[in-house]
Amino acid sequence: MHDKPDSAAPPILVRVNQSPPPRSHRFRDRRHTRYDFLDPILVTCPACGAQARVVRIPHEPGHPLYPALAPRRLVRRACALSRTWKGGGPVFHRSPGGTARDPYFGVPLRLQTRTRHGLLWAHNPEHLDLIERYVRASLRERAHWYDIGTEKTLVASLPVWTKRGRNRDEVLRAVGRVRAASPDSRRAATAGKRLAGRRVRGLG
Repeated sequence: MHDKPDSAAPPILVRVNQSPPPRSHRFRDRRHTRYDFLDPILVTCPACGAQARVVRIPHEPGHPLYPALAPRRLVRRACALSRTWKGGGPVFHRSPGGTARDPYFGVPLRLQTRTRHGLLWAHNPEHLDLIERYVRASLRERAHWYDIGTEKTLVASLPVWTKRGRNRDEVLRAVGRVRAASPDSRRAATAGKRLAGRRVRGLG
């Protein structure tokens, strides 16, 4: 019989470069998984090609333990598009050489761009922000395997090429291109910068 791991064990540190990182360039894996970024999902409207949303339907019954199974709606008000999903479970599309799609309706994600290494994509601005903070960090603290259960964390599941220090600048440029494709992402980035500025002023 194996002893249970000590839950108070120190985090695993992964050094990306040799210089000591500032606090703003330190990333700690908070054990987010892909299921934490499913509401909303920004997609390309199949009717008009503009940005649409996949959102959880309010007040609809769903599995109390698995919010990912709750009914969803694909909406685009400008062209009156509305579709409903109420069955099965989300299907996560792997698109190494194709297009990243949402797991409910299978329509293309709005937040995606191609690089020479592969496809970079996100479900929503919060998902994209997590990827950006991870890529930008020069010191990364990984979650222990026994803290995350059977589902790998989102950052642990990122493609290897996004994690390499030599690709950092290129990946961050790709994040910028993805953000530019969505008004929601641009607003989220602006709000984040304002919040960071207030925190810095508060320390002064």
